[in-house]
Amino acid sequence: MKTQSILTVTLLLALSVTPSANLHARASRIATPPTDGATRIRSDQWHLSYLDTKEAHQISQGMGITVAVLDTGVYPHPDLRENLLSGFDLLEGGSGNGHQDNSGHGTGMAGLIAAHGRGDGTGALGIAPQARILPIRSFKSNNEGDTDRLAESIEKAIADGADIISISAGGGGVNSRLLRALDAARAANIVIVASAGNRPDDAQIVWPAASTGVICVGGVDHRGAHAKVSVTGPRIDVVAPAVEIYSTSYDGLYSKGTGTSSAAAIVAGAAALIRAKYPYLPADEVAHRLTATAIDKGPPGRDDQYGYGVIDLVAALTADVPPRGFESVPATAPDDGSPTTAADGPRADEKSGTATVRGLVTLGVLLAGGGAWGLFARRRRRSDDPPPRISR
Repeated sequence: MKTQSILTVTLLLALSVTPSANLHARASRIATPPTDGATRIRSDQWHLSYLDTKEAHQISQGMGITVAVLDTGVYPHPDLRENLLSGFDLLEGGSGNGHQDNSGHGTGMAGLIAAHGRGDGTGALGIAPQARILPIRSFKSNNEGDTDRLAESIEKAIADGADIISISAGGGGVNSRLLRALDAARAANIVIVASAGNRPDDAQIVWPAASTGVICVGGVDHRGAHAKVSVTGPRIDVVAPAVEIYSTSYDGLYSKGTGTSSAAAIVAGAAALIRAKYPYLPADEVAHRLTATAIDKGPPGRDDQYGYGVIDLVAALTADVPPRGFESVPATAPDDGSPTTAADGPRADEKSGTATVRGLVTLGVLLAGGGAWGLFARRRRRSDDPPPRISR
């Protein structure tokens, strides 16, 4: 008999503390009418100027790229609905098309990726405002989910032709079905992005971000410094804004939140820009372009807080990045019996394929808004063999 236990959503505020039971977010929405919020939201989205999206959008806006958002569903928000496809609802009693979102988390993530605003400089704007969102409702309104449902969501995304899969969720385990789904996504040339996890509930990088071949995303604050909420570890690939991030929410409102959920959605949007600019670039080269052009932070080279650095949208779209095949990397793993590090090899539970299902939850820290906020195939490099990078 397979056992499924549920991890609870990571929240710092509005938390019902009952250790032996599921925790539920008591969320409050921003107390402004949608039309009033639309006039201010763009200026509140500090991450847009921080990442120089205005210049990046002169090069690419993600046209023709489909991003599957595996989350709590996506509400057809006025700033987003023109880019919203009919998706899937894997929860009982759902809408069937993935457009139901009683939490606001999924709508927020979709908005960060592909919100188009209202055409007059108002409304929320996404990193890839011409990309399409395929909503796959996988998590309940209290932000709980399980590993089998996540695996099914990945399978749906593959079958429906997603170019990118964005997973702003995570948990403590993996089973054989999830491993098969991730393998299938890699075989289908899909870029998969996942959030690393949030302190204090997560002490280490969560699944599926912990898996080999995943773009694992941590967070930074307004100054580009390590976000205290973001977990650290050898699996971190890149970082993106994660503190006080504004986006769309359910019922046409807006939310503000902190967590690596937001950072992962932003990186998924960046991947959409790259795939639109370079439509024949394999998924692993998309990931390579993100890491190779990232702005180095912390100690020189890759580190456990920033990975390869903060994503640089313009550089990722314009830099002359040599393909990975031209790097001086051993063709095979060393066979001298030396131990495998966490950054080089699969975890014990990844190899076993056993049903260590501890659930998957949205990784976000509620500040104010319509809900709690908060893979891909890139070969992991040895710590002494970093990719080409542009340091600033």
